[in-house]
Amino acid sequence: MGGFFGVAAKEDCLFDLFFGTDYHSHLGTRRAGMAVYSRSKGYDRAIHNIENAPFRTKFDKDVNSMEGHMGIGCISDYEPQPLIVRSHHGTYAITTVGKINNTDQIVKDIFTHSRSHFLEMSGGEINATELVAAMINQKENLVEGIRFAQELIDGSMTVLVMTPKGIYAARDRLGRTPVSIGQKEDAFCVSFESFAYLNLGYHDYKELGPGEIAVVTPEGVHTLAQPGKEMKICTFLWIYYGYPSSSYEGINVEQMRYNCGARLAERDNVKPDIVAGVPDSGTAHAIGYSNRSGIPFSRPFIKYTPTWPRSFMPTMQTQRNLIAKMKLLPVHDLIQGKSLLLIDDSIVRGTQLRETTEFLYRSGAREVHIRPACPPLLFGCKYLNFSRSSSEMDLIARRVLRDMELEGREIDLMKYVDPRTPEYQEMVERIGRQLNFTSLRYHRLDDMIESVGLDKSRLCTYCWDGAE
Repeated sequence: MGGFFGVAAKEDCLFDLFFGTDYHSHLGTRRAGMAVYSRSKGYDRAIHNIENAPFRTKFDKDVNSMEGHMGIGCISDYEPQPLIVRSHHGTYAITTVGKINNTDQIVKDIFTHSRSHFLEMSGGEINATELVAAMINQKENLVEGIRFAQELIDGSMTVLVMTPKGIYAARDRLGRTPVSIGQKEDAFCVSFESFAYLNLGYHDYKELGPGEIAVVTPEGVHTLAQPGKEMKICTFLWIYYGYPSSSYEGINVEQMRYNCGARLAERDNVKPDIVAGVPDSGTAHAIGYSNRSGIPFSRPFIKYTPTWPRSFMPTMQTQRNLIAKMKLLPVHDLIQGKSLLLIDDSIVRGTQLRETTEFLYRSGAREVHIRPACPPLLFGCKYLNFSRSSSEMDLIARRVLRDMELEGREIDLMKYVDPRTPEYQEMVERIGRQLNFTSLRYHRLDDMIESVGLDKSRLCTYCWDGAE
């Protein structure tokens, strides 16, 4: 995923920028950066690897040496950013959140019409933020350039561009990611997460609409491109990625998860001894289930966070699985001889949840019932780098369907989207057996949408039903 934070202030903005960016650390694991602009010193920037240390540790020295009245910061899973770019628009800093699926075609077109060049990152790929800057630079002004880039990109792209005049904030064309603006005396900020500015003294000012472009200055916020009518905000923000204190489109993450758990309980027929959530994102769903069902909520295992926050998660999947396992510590008195119902935000590959289940059995659990807070993931995300899966075949549901194909079965994916079909029921039963669950019941798509409270036409549900 990735997150961003920007500040336009009449005085120095480093304190707000530092902590506002840090509040997005749950959204990325690999790179982080800050760029500032000062009237007297111009631009300054720092980028660090945060794979083995948290944001605050890596940027502690920088925040004491940098200065500026405007700044943008980011947390990123992939490319180093923000970048500082010199072009016919002047010098600007840029950071992005999103995914570009047609990189090769865009690069080819740029090479055909101009003599640009791109620096390769360590993995041999082009920095997506640099590519967005190259698209912006094809046009005569920044607003035209940003709109051009968003129309050209197959995928999704939200952009912050900082110039000496202000910070241009552009929400992606269909609003798949949020952009919230906060205000306090003598400053405005722009943030992915709406909670990130509250402890810094800001109050909610507005959310940008889909495709809206606004310039944020110390004096105010001015819309330069009106929002579109169509929206497809990512539903997974509420299910997993969003921090509990955040709200998107006026809907709080924690409350949505309570709703989600309650609807899971309404359709369930098992009677476990306790309900538990896989920490941390499954916890609120489990509370909602417990409140509705009357089955006690408990914490049979605890995540050890003092030295294992999410920022410490390595990028290699085998190492991630090991670290995820090492984080969980059992409370044997709450496990021994118990029937447990466990709620996780989702099942992607299934590796970690299978190991968690086996860990509970070894710790004395009698039964482990699994209730994911969303439907089976059948399609890899095309818009937000939600899953690190290099292939849809990494998804446990697709692997099960592939096994069925090898048995000579004809697979119509749409029959496995609908929870009322026998095909769906067979897929779920096979997943449960493969992962060694006592029982498995996924959240229904219609119930999940009702838990959010927005019309389905306003939500992106592609990873569950393939609807674009």
